[in-house]
Amino acid sequence: MIAAPEIPTDFTLLQESETHFSSDTDFEDIEGKNQKQGKGKTCKKGKKGPAEKGKGGNGGGKPGGPNRMNGHHQQNGVENMMLFEVVKMGKSAMQSVVDDWIESYKHDRDIALLDLINFFIQCSGCKGVVTAEMFRHMQNSEIIRKMTEEFDEDSGDYPLTMAGPQWKKFKSSFCEFIGVLVRQCQYSIIYDEYMMDTVISLLTGLSDSQVRAFRHTSTLAAMKLMTALVNVALNLSINMDNTQRQYEAERNKIIGKRANDRLELLLQKRKELQENQDEIENMMNAIFKGVFVHRYRDAIAEIRAICIEEIGIWMKMYSDAFLNDSYLKYVGWTMHDKQGEVRLKCLTALQGLYYNKELNSKLELFTSRFKDRIVSMTLDKEYDVAVQAIKLLTLVLQSSEEVLTAEDCENVYHLVYSAHRPVAVAAGEFLYKKLFSRRDPEDDGILKRRGRQSPNANLVKTLVFFFLESELHEHAAYLVDSMWDCATDLLKDWECMNSLLLEEPLNGEEPLTDRQESALIEIMLCTIRQAAECHPPVGRGTGKRVLTAKEKKTQLDDRTKITELFAVALPQLLAKYSVDAEKVTNLLQLPQYFDLEIYTTGRLEKHLDALLRQIRDIVEKHTDIDVLEACSKTYHALCNEEFTIFNRVDIARSQLIDELADKFNRLLEDFLQEGEEPDEDDAYQVLSTLKRITAFHNAHDLSRWDLFGCNYKLLKTGIENGDMPEQIVIHALQCTHYVILWQLAKVTESSSTKEDLLCLKKQMRVFCQICQHYLTNVNTAVKEQAFTILCDVLMIFSHQIMTGGRDMLEPLVYTPDSSLQSELLSFILDHVFIDQDDDNNSADGQQDDEASKIEALHKRRNLLAAFCKLIVYTVVEMNTAADIFKQYMKYYNDYGDIIKETMSKTRQIDKIQCAKTLILSLQQLFNEMIQENGYNFDRSSPTFSGIKELARRFALTFGLDQLKTREAIAMLHKDGIEFAFKEPNPQGESQPPLNLAFLDILSEFSSKLLRQDKRTVYVYLEKFMTFQMSLRREDVWLPLMSYRNSLLAGGDDDTMSVISGISSRGSTVRNKKTKPATGKRKVPEAEESSSSDSMWLNREQTMHTPVMMQTPQLTSTIMREPKRLRPEENYMGVYPMQPEHHQAPLDYKQQEEAARQQQERAAMNYVKLRTNLQHAIRRGTSLMEDDEEPIVEDVMMSSEGRIEDLNEGMDFDTMDIDLPPSKNRRERTELKPDFFDPASIMDESVLGVSMF
Repeated sequence: MIAAPEIPTDFTLLQESETHFSSDTDFEDIEGKNQKQGKGKTCKKGKKGPAEKGKGGNGGGKPGGPNRMNGHHQQNGVENMMLFEVVKMGKSAMQSVVDDWIESYKHDRDIALLDLINFFIQCSGCKGVVTAEMFRHMQNSEIIRKMTEEFDEDSGDYPLTMAGPQWKKFKSSFCEFIGVLVRQCQYSIIYDEYMMDTVISLLTGLSDSQVRAFRHTSTLAAMKLMTALVNVALNLSINMDNTQRQYEAERNKIIGKRANDRLELLLQKRKELQENQDEIENMMNAIFKGVFVHRYRDAIAEIRAICIEEIGIWMKMYSDAFLNDSYLKYVGWTMHDKQGEVRLKCLTALQGLYYNKELNSKLELFTSRFKDRIVSMTLDKEYDVAVQAIKLLTLVLQSSEEVLTAEDCENVYHLVYSAHRPVAVAAGEFLYKKLFSRRDPEDDGILKRRGRQSPNANLVKTLVFFFLESELHEHAAYLVDSMWDCATDLLKDWECMNSLLLEEPLNGEEPLTDRQESALIEIMLCTIRQAAECHPPVGRGTGKRVLTAKEKKTQLDDRTKITELFAVALPQLLAKYSVDAEKVTNLLQLPQYFDLEIYTTGRLEKHLDALLRQIRDIVEKHTDIDVLEACSKTYHALCNEEFTIFNRVDIARSQLIDELADKFNRLLEDFLQEGEEPDEDDAYQVLSTLKRITAFHNAHDLSRWDLFGCNYKLLKTGIENGDMPEQIVIHALQCTHYVILWQLAKVTESSSTKEDLLCLKKQMRVFCQICQHYLTNVNTAVKEQAFTILCDVLMIFSHQIMTGGRDMLEPLVYTPDSSLQSELLSFILDHVFIDQDDDNNSADGQQDDEASKIEALHKRRNLLAAFCKLIVYTVVEMNTAADIFKQYMKYYNDYGDIIKETMSKTRQIDKIQCAKTLILSLQQLFNEMIQENGYNFDRSSPTFSGIKELARRFALTFGLDQLKTREAIAMLHKDGIEFAFKEPNPQGESQPPLNLAFLDILSEFSSKLLRQDKRTVYVYLEKFMTFQMSLRREDVWLPLMSYRNSLLAGGDDDTMSVISGISSRGSTVRNKKTKPATGKRKVPEAEESSSSDSMWLNREQTMHTPVMMQTPQLTSTIMREPKRLRPEENYMGVYPMQPEHHQAPLDYKQQEEAARQQQERAAMNYVKLRTNLQHAIRRGTSLMEDDEEPIVEDVMMSSEGRIEDLNEGMDFDTMDIDLPPSKNRRERTELKPDFFDPASIMDESVLGVSMF
């Protein structure tokens, strides 16, 4: 190991005679003739003598020539420009900028170096300038302290963090400048023991600053400097190997042909290269120990990310020196960082290493120790990190399949079903590499085979097996989308999939099971949909993107290929699986993605006829709703008037509907005959036919078959007799609903007559009455169907129907009466706001089945959303929402989002009415509590506390803009006060009104009142109060005192604001006196005031109950310096004690009145104290809510002091950079110790996380 060099702690100047170089260039000194100029005893640094100060290479301290300013040539029209300005503009070639600086350095390196120092200072955003005098006489730390004092603290921005294209380019130019500087100086200047020592010393000192701008900029510069030095060290290593090889070749020659002069020259060159390498090692050690070891765990995430990114580059660039456990451990530890961007840099750094398979042997120990952490990062909360973790595991998999266990792979497999598409695509690539990319040698001979014998056949089966084993059968579209980019050829091999379904298995081949065939059909459908639509499935994309010309061509080619194949194969598939509802449902969706023109151009009409026959047979065989709707959609897709096949399909559809309608009328007539009890067979026939008609009516206009009359008779008979089967009623309601909607569409699109409108109006009103009757049905499913349809009809035929210039539809507007609104609300309260275990009917008695519970909850949410839509669009009265709002807390987990959105929408419609509705909901809860517990309830009971918490939640929904909600809040208080005093106490005025405790709830909204409005509300409150009430101090009167106190706080009590303001100014002065000079942003004055106010409030919350004292006289504190009150002076938290000499004599009446006021004020503050304490306790344990976002400080360590104990813990372990010996003379060394052993590195508490 080579010890790190002693970096000087101050900047020193060399003697004048030492500031020149004998050579004019620093770029082609291959032989090293000028490398050692400045080395040795003559180059020791020291202060200049008094006679030499101010003298430069050209005298007078001026730069190297008449055409130089600040160390730069006046070229390209750039004059008198600092190095920082040149780099910031980015207009000059970086190499020419560096060449100019090198020329300046050769003429007078003190001036050039001063320019470089100021460059780093200015790049940090500091306005200060290091002068030549400071450079000569001040130490490093003193200069940095001086620059810190001149730093502009009014803004937290600095070049590396500023927005805009110019500053984004500046960062890259800054990094490029450092790299070019080292590259151009690599043959002599960096070895002069002056320039690099000074720069490294400066950057090390700046990186230790508490000013973020200095620390960030210097760390970036130091890391880029280190990267450039690593490149120099790599070149030196290559040159040493070449020199050694040349020396060995020359030495092995026979004596007669051996050139001794050349041997000596090669030995001298090798010695010089070795010395240079030693110096580079010392420089890198200084940067690594002085900057990296401390900054890789900096409090700022950007700084930590820079360190990790650069160490990844070092390990990849010079793996012989850096790719070992001594450096890999830093990346491994930092993978536990709290900030996603730092974890992301760790993964990208590792990807560069694992991508090179030659480095795998050096990564074995690291992989074994940190593999579990990488696998766990696939579930990272930051999606970008998760994506890169999966990609890293894919590289690990490619390097060695034995590293990842089956459990590790399974953790990645399930991510193909992730809703985040980049994560899913990365997991899909991992899955493909693991299960599908390997091909047996035997497959090479059958590459040209197609269908069942193609090499993709086994891969398709593997995909099916994986899909079934994942047990997420409803997410085949997600699986296909995840693998779409990496396995396109496999997923588009529809001919192979079709052969596996239709052809018989080969000899010795196991046929697909029924479950496997269903899975294959579903996967095939998803691949066809993905190819035809060219966008991810629902939930995975932000919307349809614009396709490129190439993508459009691929889409058209795929649709043509799909149509040509399945136009022939689909009738065969339907015939084979006609009795299987699941398979048929998926197969019937294929024609939606056909290019129907091919039926004509490809002369495939006979296959179209076969398809229509199969669909007709399926309609006759099945009564499953999904199958029938799939048939209906298929007819709808084929019945396109743009294509010539329309007439053929329309005739087939009309014949089918004719038969169904005739059959339904005939069966219904027999079913509804009086005096006869319908048997189950008749009911089944009616139901099955009604199901088919309803399914077709959903997508097709069947108005000419006049289905309203038969359905009306069926529903009316069900109401009269009450014994109609529930499924018949449900489908009859649905079918009638479709009839009305098709009629409305017909009336809206064409010029309708008045008779058509009146007919539709009559049918709609009659249908609404029928639905209202069925709301009281004994069967829950029927009631839910009636409710859903009724909400839809009321929404469609509300006043919204006339929007968009459709005034002619005004006769159709239907407003529900109060009885209908009440029934709808009662249904919601009885069927939505219920406990999960009580919902037996909706879950079909399978309460233990979690899926059934989720489905039941989803159904109830839809019911609530349907009713809330009526409230939002003012179809029903807004006050009906009170019964909904009062359930906000109790059912927050199930319906909180729906209720909150309803509040928001109603407030946008009418703020005042919304506020009255909110207070009405609280009043209803209060009345319910009174009915249950009586008027003598305990105000600390959970019920009353729950109402207060609900009021607090309501108050939070009003937001921070008090001006917008001013009138609404005032009206809310008005209604609340009236309710509190509405019921007088039967025992007389000596007892509080029965609802007085409601004021305790109302006080939750006091903070939303403006200052002037609090006084107005207080005056309104006094109208309801008697003189005796204001004197009462018993516990039963506490709600009144608490409410009055909430109105007086910040409104009537000006002393609070006066002293708080002075305290704020005083605290600001104190803060400025004690605040160290940092680069942090100043706290705005308003924020400081608010923090001071909160200090007073906290002090008031913790004070003891005030004793009865004489009313203090208010004295001015404007001219006095505020002081901290002693406990005995902390009366009321805000009032200063009255000096004795200010007290004026009072007569008896004045003393009595003062005592009464004092007693009242003391009681109010006591109540306020109790209220604040209760609020603090309650809010400390309240439910998590969306209204208040938590403030989380997510840093790795504190920036104060850099945690010296961590530094000490690392000192004994920080490795010296020891570049490897030349390859020609390298011998096998013993294995290095296990640097991942926590005992040999540091205690686990150092980073606060468990490494293993």
